[in-house]
Amino acid sequence: MSEFFAMGGYAVYIWPSYAVAFGVMAGLVAWAWWSARHGEAEVERLRAAGLDPRRRAEGDAVPREHAG
Repeated sequence: MSEFFAMGGYAVYIWPSYAVAFGVMAGLVAWAWWSARHGEAEVERLRAAGLDPRRRAEGDAVPREHAG
């Protein structure tokens, strides 16, 4: 088993690369989760203001009764 963890003498390069890859993947998952939560909050804020959340451009928000 120790031979596996030694990776034929290249463990000093392999294990940190796994750690970096895992860190990047965890960061991407966290960023996607954060982005989704803030996007949902933005949609709720727009709906509470009576605006159509599908119209995102500045000044383009259309009140819900005129959307469509």
